[in-house]
Amino acid sequence: MKKCYVLLLLTIVTLGCEDVINVDLNEAEERLVIEASLFKQKGFSGNNQQIRITKTRGFFEDSLTTIEDAVVTVTKEDNGQVFEFIHDSAGFYKVSDFNAELMKKYRLKVEVDGEIYTAEETFIPVAEIDSVTQRSDAGFGGDEIELKAYYTDPAGEENFYLFSFVVNFVQFPTTEIFDDEFFDGNTIFALYQEEELEPGNEVIIQNFGMSKQFYEYMFILLSQTGDAGGPFQTQPATVRGNIINETNPDHYPFGYFSLSESDQLIYTVQ
Repeated sequence: MKKCYVLLLLTIVTLGCEDVINVDLNEAEERLVIEASLFKQKGFSGNNQQIRITKTRGFFEDSLTTIEDAVVTVTKEDNGQVFEFIHDSAGFYKVSDFNAELMKKYRLKVEVDGEIYTAEETFIPVAEIDSVTQRSDAGFGGDEIELKAYYTDPAGEENFYLFSFVVNFVQFPTTEIFDDEFFDGNTIFALYQEEELEPGNEVIIQNFGMSKQFYEYMFILLSQTGDAGGPFQTQPATVRGNIINETNPDHYPFGYFSLSESDQLIYTVQ
């Protein structure tokens, strides 16, 4: 009985000694966030596209500030064709007649609060995913499942790739980026290994074409987040994209404007 009394007393004392600690964090200047990654999957039209515009938020803020009154357009530079993105909801601006052409240059323009944001990018093609192989004895313990997605790089071209692996249609995919400096014109593979991968899991494997500029941006981004992180987690340092503020250059936005062809394969783990 005495032991129980002592334990109860210690619990009360411990709870009674808790203090509220207020952390004083420096607040950065609020900035616009423009998520403008447009892609067209092989075999599909790619007419339906969307761009999201929000604002950065404080460390302790839960709600996301969305922009609902922006003017958003993407212009094909060789003929001046303009695609107007109309606000739908929650900061998403959508278009249903986007018919981008490979290797053509496009210009993004966003007008918000009297300021103009622009970026230019070329619509980059991508190699097809040829096949997927599986090992069930991978890892240090020989009990992990490993997938290799093979693709053939076009010879004589400078190419950059982003591979995405999504298990059971869950968000926050595992991503890997590649350049063809050492395997130009050869068949190569992207590797996915996960100790929790199980037979019956469906893995969506996507390959995206990237410009050199986008590759360099993602290289820095993924280097900062590490393998366990993601591109939307807090960064150790500011990673600026290709979107500039023409009205006030110092008030630059976050985000990136890219156009990529993609190829997709859904693999069921054996």
